[in-house]
Amino acid sequence: MPTNRPVFIIGCPRSGTTLLTLMLSSHSRIAIPPETRFLVQVFRRRRSVGDLTEKRNRRRLARTLVRRRGTKFGHLGLDRQQVKRAVVQAPPTMGSAIGAVYRTYAKSHGKARWGDKQPSYFRNVDLLRELWPDAQFIHLVRDGRDCVASLKQVPWWTHGTTGATATWVLSVDWARRAARRLPPDAFLELRYEDLVAAPRQELERLCSFLGEDFEDAMLQPHVAAERLPANQRDGWHRHTRAPVGPGRVGTYAGVLTPAEVGLVESVAGTRLRSLGYPVDGSGHASPAALARTYLSLTGMRLRTRFLAVNDRWLARPRGSVADRG
Repeated sequence: MPTNRPVFIIGCPRSGTTLLTLMLSSHSRIAIPPETRFLVQVFRRRRSVGDLTEKRNRRRLARTLVRRRGTKFGHLGLDRQQVKRAVVQAPPTMGSAIGAVYRTYAKSHGKARWGDKQPSYFRNVDLLRELWPDAQFIHLVRDGRDCVASLKQVPWWTHGTTGATATWVLSVDWARRAARRLPPDAFLELRYEDLVAAPRQELERLCSFLGEDFEDAMLQPHVAAERLPANQRDGWHRHTRAPVGPGRVGTYAGVLTPAEVGLVESVAGTRLRSLGYPVDGSGHASPAALARTYLSLTGMRLRTRFLAVNDRWLARPRGSVADRG
């Protein structure tokens, strides 16, 4: 029986999550927009919004959801007044209100099922489950060395090799945490390298997990890539416009210095090996670089845990924010 469970794609930035989004969005039943960046931010304003059983508060929330500044709502290509009406008419919970935006997007594309992609959602799995208890999560993991190399090359990354390494480690650790806590039908891990080497096989496995039939259109994400915002389509996501293939596997060798490779392998080696990535350990990182990376990772862990605790507090009592749509 078809399901309309929300689908969330998580992973370290530059893991191929946009490629996977385009593949899923090519399915006749699934609509996943470009990154919107309003979901978590809006939820964390829950207390300031007030009691959503009051219509005026739902109107205020609707205005927040469709604002032009600070989010990527404009990427959805939706009529703001239509979305406002959907939010106001939704059941009075944060999950229902936010879900109304994504349902409107899916409906505008003639799709029955919606999802969302933002790599940093690996930090927010517990929150997303509070909002949508039946949500399914796909963790796309890529060789940490390739992720670090790719992050070094995009203009918006400002945290260097140490920050990129720490981010990859954190993403793997928190995704594994989610895998331990979620039922098997709610979490699936894919490797980018397997996805581009054997796309049909991996997408059939993914569709089985989602309870959907595989469709050949999913093998042509470069067609859907033409609908990306222009700055992404012609910028840091330009590779999604080419047919699927393994051409981006192992590219770190021409980008990272031996010392940088050594840094990633020293900090993330155990995780790389457990995920099936060979590590020869030939590179050597400086003690100073290692110290900076571990310091960065510690700070990220503390902040992520603090925000997770805060989100649980905001979601009290349990189930009070869940989507009832």
